[in-house]
Amino acid sequence: MSVKVSLLLLATIFFALFNSAVSLNRSSFPHDFLFGTASSAYQYEGAAHEGGKGPSIWDTFTHNHPDRIVGRSNGDVAIDSYHRYKEDVAMMKDIGFNAYRFSISWSRLLPRGNLKGGINQEGVIYYNNLINELISNGQTPFITLFHSDLPQALEDEYGGFLSPKIEQDFADYAEVCFREFGDRVKHWITLNEPLLYSTQGYGSGSSPPMRCSKSVANCNAGDSSTEPYVVTHHLILSHAAAVKVYRQKFQNTQKGQIGVTLNSAWLVPLSQSKEDREATSRGLAFMYDWFMEPLHSGTYPAVIVDKVKERLPRFSRSQSVMVKGSYDFVGLNYYTSTYAANIPCSRGKPNVFTDNCVRFTTLRNGVLIGPKAASDWLYIYPPGIQGLLEYTKEKFSNPIIYITENGVDEVDDGKRSLDDKPRIDYISHHLLYLQRAIMNGVRVKGYFAWSLLDNFEWNAGYTLRFGLVYVDYKNGLRRYRKRSALWFKLFLRK
Repeated sequence: MSVKVSLLLLATIFFALFNSAVSLNRSSFPHDFLFGTASSAYQYEGAAHEGGKGPSIWDTFTHNHPDRIVGRSNGDVAIDSYHRYKEDVAMMKDIGFNAYRFSISWSRLLPRGNLKGGINQEGVIYYNNLINELISNGQTPFITLFHSDLPQALEDEYGGFLSPKIEQDFADYAEVCFREFGDRVKHWITLNEPLLYSTQGYGSGSSPPMRCSKSVANCNAGDSSTEPYVVTHHLILSHAAAVKVYRQKFQNTQKGQIGVTLNSAWLVPLSQSKEDREATSRGLAFMYDWFMEPLHSGTYPAVIVDKVKERLPRFSRSQSVMVKGSYDFVGLNYYTSTYAANIPCSRGKPNVFTDNCVRFTTLRNGVLIGPKAASDWLYIYPPGIQGLLEYTKEKFSNPIIYITENGVDEVDDGKRSLDDKPRIDYISHHLLYLQRAIMNGVRVKGYFAWSLLDNFEWNAGYTLRFGLVYVDYKNGLRRYRKRSALWFKLFLRK
């Protein structure tokens, strides 16, 4: 095939996909399909020292290590949704969304992290007001219990998720939430992206509590060969303990559902060699099945057991029974894809990043897997969302799925960011492949864009913008709809 014919074929495929994406609208999806946006407490709320809130590990991290955050910024004010939630909920309704996923700040509800420290009634009132405002504006609330902001008190007391003590404290915290809000909230998510919490907090040390191997500079002493596996183990058990509380005490009367949100890139073999295809499977096992397989079967993936061996904790028989089947739905956060290639396993000191014996790359024959967004890790590959969805359907018995995050960022470029056509292209093409997955039998019930508003993007501070709505950080945090918000308004018209 000549180069000229190849380019013509690629152009034909592109325009066919583009026209398919453009023709999508609300009626392209099931009538009960939910469209919403997602957020998290530390990135949105602000009011860090108001309303009886206790400090979280992110409060401590941003203040004690400001050099780790671009612009030396923090979430003390964030985008002030604590005070502006009514304005923000009104925008959700105006655009046409019918669902909102947000997280509860554990330390706003339990300032000391546990019941001994008391329940903060000001926190209960705030979340009750937010939930009521959402419902009165036609928004279905999805609550995430843990979105990385562990109460600092629990980190100080026993090392947070390094200790099995966390399981009971998390179950108690979850029970407070179910009791206070479960009469109106019917969708619960226990954890958000536990993979990043364990690998970045205890592998690279780039996030709190900043633990990594002693050979790495500027982080607290830890062991990246074991601690990420221990933390993951306790995250999974904490999730299962919260699900057990909900099912035994609340689900029968409240009639809700409970699940977990996992994140994963989609992986494409760098070549069609047997070695690269096996590496792709291993990469997915260490990135996604590490969490999903225990929830599905009560055991860790065989390949992880084989590679990690004695460093990997084991579930007792009773723990395995509790973990297996501990979800009514699965939340998936999908942003990007990458190629995977086989490499020899490292002969040096093992760590969580080399145990998989996989090389990840965004280049094949000098060509990127997709256009690069503002973040170094985000390359745009819409077919990946269909790949991850269908992989989940085939491997894990076709669970109910919500896309709980999907979005793209741009560099902070002043109000020129209002004209965000690349975001429209990103979302529309991901929705196209999501719809194809539904047509192929995947049980996807909703889509949440990340995010309604520009916000504090963790280590990137306020330099990256993921919002459909522009937040003017230099002018009183005023909100302005971007072109993507207007596109969604047209898309969601019935």
